[in-house]
Amino acid sequence: MGGALRVGIVGAGKISGQYSESFSRLPQVQVTAVADLDTGRAAALAAAHPGARATSLDDLLAADDVDVVLNLTIPAIHAEVALAAVAAGKHVYGEKPLAATTEAAHGVVRAAQDAGVRLACAPDTVLGTGVQTARAAVDAGAIGVPHSATAFMVTPGHERWHHDPEFYYRPGGGPLLDMGPYYLTSLVHLLGPVRRVVGASSRPRTTREIGSGPRTGTSFDVEIDTHITGILEHENGALTTLVMSFDTWAADLPRLEVYGSTGSLSLPDPNYFDGDVRLFTRDAPEWAVLPVSAGYVSSGRGYGVADLAVAMEAGRPHRASADVALHVLDVMESVQAAADGAVSVTVSTTCERPEPLTEPVDLAVGDAAGTSPAS
Repeated sequence: MGGALRVGIVGAGKISGQYSESFSRLPQVQVTAVADLDTGRAAALAAAHPGARATSLDDLLAADDVDVVLNLTIPAIHAEVALAAVAAGKHVYGEKPLAATTEAAHGVVRAAQDAGVRLACAPDTVLGTGVQTARAAVDAGAIGVPHSATAFMVTPGHERWHHDPEFYYRPGGGPLLDMGPYYLTSLVHLLGPVRRVVGASSRPRTTREIGSGPRTGTSFDVEIDTHITGILEHENGALTTLVMSFDTWAADLPRLEVYGSTGSLSLPDPNYFDGDVRLFTRDAPEWAVLPVSAGYVSSGRGYGVADLAVAMEAGRPHRASADVALHVLDVMESVQAAADGAVSVTVSTTCERPEPLTEPVDLAVGDAAGTSPAS
């Protein structure tokens, strides 16, 4: 490849600011173009990156100075934008989920394979020191043989702070599809893929009210279930209990824990890159914070794009893989299908656990360890 990976950003909404901030300190990537239906937002984001320009989607896809399209559009059009980018011969890194449905995601994966371009997908929070330090502990046998896990994401709902929250409560939204990727991608890294699920779900409230911004007090209909519980059977036999809710005002629950034959691990919020990983073992029966042992340090949203750049340069698979994103989406749809039908569902896809980061790596200074296949 040579030089920085040239990035064209499609979608200059709220999440783009976090990517932009990370890119400003990452030598592996260079923003060259920005497209958004709101031309003012596109211009403001482009202005944060010297040499970048605001442009139309068509011009961005045709541009010679765009290597990868960063797809930050709403979930409903993730597949549409990704397919257009692939057809233009561009690599794609997308926000989660990979597509609105597993069927559509399969189509994007096939198109990328046929075109010979790379396809990557958030979340990249799993590449931070939180999940990677925990994974290193699991792989080293710190808790013996892992047999189960719990994953809890409970909140009253995003309408309290989001100015335009309706899409969270329409098909393609909800706590499972919105927040589930952080937890399920972490679980794939920690325990491997899932083969079977059961589930149940409910919709305690049929309307919601916007709590902040210029539309405060506006009511809207809830079109999907907002409290989902699932049991996941991993291919290695481990069982995960999953609860995703937009209906819980307060709870004293762990975010993510893994239990083994000789101990337990407690992870920080997988929506973030770092935080304390705590270990409890039968031989030292008190929780102890593990030292950081692996992962991208000082990381933020966009580090998955930098990992893609490093992987392309090294000729290795990138860690924020489309296979993992497709499998995670399949698991989430399977949980909802199991809940809707009161049945267990066999997950149709599988994936490999991505290559771990085996030591702390600082991509912001171009740490050579980030380029090693074993890193």
